[in-house]
Amino acid sequence: MISACDLLLVLRPMHVCIAPTGHIRQVGKSFAKLALADPTGCRFLEVFEVLRPIKPATMTDLRSLVGQVLRLRLRSEPGLVLRGLAVDDCADGVILDLSFGIAVVDAVQRFGLTAQDFAPSDLVMELLFLQEAKSSAMAASFSLNARLNGARLAAETAALTDGLTGLHNRRALDAALEQLGQSDTEYAVLHMDLDRFKQVNDSLGHAVGDEVLKRVAAIMRSHTRQDDLLIRSGGDEFIILCPGLTNRTRLNELAASLIGDISEPFPLATHSITIGASIGVMVTHDTISVLGAEVVERADIALYAAKRQGRGRHLFWSPDMGTTLAALDLPKTASRDQT
Repeated sequence: MISACDLLLVLRPMHVCIAPTGHIRQVGKSFAKLALADPTGCRFLEVFEVLRPIKPATMTDLRSLVGQVLRLRLRSEPGLVLRGLAVDDCADGVILDLSFGIAVVDAVQRFGLTAQDFAPSDLVMELLFLQEAKSSAMAASFSLNARLNGARLAAETAALTDGLTGLHNRRALDAALEQLGQSDTEYAVLHMDLDRFKQVNDSLGHAVGDEVLKRVAAIMRSHTRQDDLLIRSGGDEFIILCPGLTNRTRLNELAASLIGDISEPFPLATHSITIGASIGVMVTHDTISVLGAEVVERADIALYAAKRQGRGRHLFWSPDMGTTLAALDLPKTASRDQT
């Protein structure tokens, strides 16, 4: 018949047998992975620290805990808290049947434990498999959500972006104006139209025209702030929305520098391209409260007025310009179809 000690070695790989003298006389095979050295022959209370329900100082104290579940830890591994059921070995000694409790996941990873380090009937490994499956499922779910969110953000960005220049589009402008309309933020709108772009587009082709538009977009980025919204509103028309910028001196400098850089000739393939720009500016504090669409319309009126005065310049909207394009009585030569 198998001895009790051998039976424990087979069935309970995390047990500790304590002799009546308080010395450890046998440990389970899995214990070797936890301890720095073989504790056999060492005093139990020098290897372990019992935390609850009491801290025994003698073997008598330890035997008084028979039948109770102890919380204890190895002195060499103070961060690892174990649970142990104290059992009377009927020979004035104590047997502790140890387990990791809720710390089993960390213990398995920390000490490299496998299924062989637990009792055959222990459900620990099944729980670990479930935990791993749960973690894998959560990771897969997180990855899927990240991809879906990425796709959604990409779709939203595409819906608000001009495909050629990478600037925002009119839909983005409408959303920004609606948001500004719900706040007390003053802002300026610069409405810019390219001069002589139609001739370049018609004579050199749309591919060259597209490169011109990309260059204009790059110039706009180089002169504006991070908070400014840059919009290609259609064709060769652009809008710059400047939240919080209402200083006329700064706006004059911005408009003049844009016109100056855009009007510089630049080489493209075998051609030297020369275009220009006209800009109309509307500042919200220059008039009583108006809707965002009305602000853009008045910047448009100022743009037409600038074109009527000879192009290659900028003008601020003023009340004498009126609130509709009809008030300007523009001749056909000033229409954008001719630019």
